[in-house]
Amino acid sequence: MLLNIDPSLVDWSRGQFALTAMYHWLFVPLTLGLSFLIAFTETLYVKTGDIEWKRITKFWMTLFGINFAIGVATGIILEFEFGTNWSNYSWFVGDIFGAPLAVEGILAFFLESTFIAVMFFGWNKVSKRFHLISTWLVAFGANLSALWILVANGWMSSPTGTVFNPDTARNEMINFWDVFLSPFAVQKFLHTISSGFITGSMFVIGVSAWLLLKNRHIIFAKRSIVVAAVFGIISTLFTIFTGDSSGNQVAQKQPMKLAAMESLYKGTENAGLVTIGMLSCDKKVNDGKDPFVFRQEIPGALSFLSFRNFNSFVPGIEDLINGNPKYGIIPMQEKIDKGVLAINALGVYKNAKKTGDSLTANAASVTLKENWKYFGYGYLTSPEQLIPNVPMTFYSFRIMVGLGFLFLFIFVISLWLVIKKPIEKYKWFLRLSVLAVPLTYLAGQAGWIVAEMGRQPWVVQDLLPVSAAVSRIEVGAVQTTFVLFAVIFTALLIAELRIMFKQIKIGPKTNDGGND
Repeated sequence: MLLNIDPSLVDWSRGQFALTAMYHWLFVPLTLGLSFLIAFTETLYVKTGDIEWKRITKFWMTLFGINFAIGVATGIILEFEFGTNWSNYSWFVGDIFGAPLAVEGILAFFLESTFIAVMFFGWNKVSKRFHLISTWLVAFGANLSALWILVANGWMSSPTGTVFNPDTARNEMINFWDVFLSPFAVQKFLHTISSGFITGSMFVIGVSAWLLLKNRHIIFAKRSIVVAAVFGIISTLFTIFTGDSSGNQVAQKQPMKLAAMESLYKGTENAGLVTIGMLSCDKKVNDGKDPFVFRQEIPGALSFLSFRNFNSFVPGIEDLINGNPKYGIIPMQEKIDKGVLAINALGVYKNAKKTGDSLTANAASVTLKENWKYFGYGYLTSPEQLIPNVPMTFYSFRIMVGLGFLFLFIFVISLWLVIKKPIEKYKWFLRLSVLAVPLTYLAGQAGWIVAEMGRQPWVVQDLLPVSAAVSRIEVGAVQTTFVLFAVIFTALLIAELRIMFKQIKIGPKTNDGGND
C-alpha cells in the first residue's frame, strides 16, 4: 500500500528522535549505575561509622546530582516527541505505551522526587538509617524509571498482551502482565540497566584513577575503586548473561536483525559466530558475492546462541527475503501482499460499519484477523525495504561486545592491583582506566544502534513501519527543531562536562568541609 508521505519527513523525524534519544542516553546510564554505588558506600558508612565512607558517598552524590538534573530535561523532550513527530504511532499504540509511562510518572518519579531531597539535604537533619533508606529508594526509583520505558520498548519489538480494535484502529491492552512480563521486555530491561551499572562503575574507577595520577586522595580513590570494581565485575558478567538471553529472543522474534548483526546473507545449519571481520562495501542481496573481505568465526556458535543447538538452521537475509520452504519461511513479497489485504480489509470494515452493512463488515473483519500479523507489511513497496543497515548493525554489535570485555578486564585488574599491589605505581593502567570512561558511553550508544537500527523499518515489529508512524507535518518544522535541539543538547552536555570536571578537580571534602 503506497503512502503519500515525503521520505525526507520520515528521515528527519527519525533523525530528530535519534538525536534526542542518543543525547538522553549520555546521561541515563551514569544515573543508573552511580545511584547504586552511592547506596553501597553509604551503607558501609552506616555499618562501620567510618567517616571516610561518608566523604566518599557525598562526593559521588554531588556528581550524581549534576548528571541527574540534566538527564531529566532531555527525557521530558523525548516523551513530547511521541505526540509531535509520531502522532500516528501514538494513536496506534497509545493504550499500551501510555500505561507504562503513566506508571513511571506515578511510581518512579514519586520515589525519586520525594527522597532525592532527603538524600542531598537531609544530612544531620534525619537519622543515619532514614537517610540511607532514602538513598536506596532514589536508586530504585531511578532504575524503575528505566523499567517502564523499556517495557514499552520491549512491546514494540515483540507485541503481546494486546488486541487490535478495528473500530478505533488502535491496539488495546487486554493483559497488563503479558506486556509487563514479556520475555523481550524483561531481558531488555535487565540488559540495559546492567550496562548502566558498568558505566557507573567505570566512571568511578576512571575518576579515582585520575586522582591517583595526580597523587591526591589516595585512600578515597582506592576505596572507591574496590567498591566500583566489585560492582563492575558482577554487572559485566550479568550483562553477558542477559545479552545472551536477548540474542536468543532476537533470533526468535527478529530474525532479520540477527542476520544483519552477523551480515549473514545465506542461512545455514551449524552457523558460525563472526568474532572479527570486514564487510564488502558493494554487497547486494542475491548478487552471489561474499559479504566479507575477511572474517574470523567460531564454528556453530551462532546456531547454539540463537537456538541452543549447534546444528540448528539460522536464516540469512536472502532466506528471509526470498523465502525458504524447507524451513517454513515465506517470502517477504507474500507478507507484503497479505499486509495489503489486511489494510484494505480494515478500510472496507470501517466503511461498511458507517453504512450499516453488517455482512460486509463481518467478512472484512475475518479477512483482517486472518492477515493481521502481516498488517505492517502492507505499507511497504518492496521486500528490500525490510533489510536494515547491515554495516552499521554489524560493526556496532562488535564494538559493544569488544568494549564489554575490555571493561571486564579493567574491573578485574583494578581490583587485583588495589588489593595486591600499589596501584598508583601502574601509570599505564590508570591512564587506560581514565580513557575507558568515554568508551562506556560509546558501547552504550552502539548497543542502542544495534537494537533500534537493527529492527528497521519497524516501529512496532511487523505491525507499523516508520513510514506509517510519522505525523503529517512540514519537513521544515522538523528540520528547525532538529537544529534547535542539537544546539540545546550540545550546550547542556558542555555545561555538564564543565561542571563535572570542575567538581572532580576540587575533589572530595574532608570532614564535610575543606579539602585534603
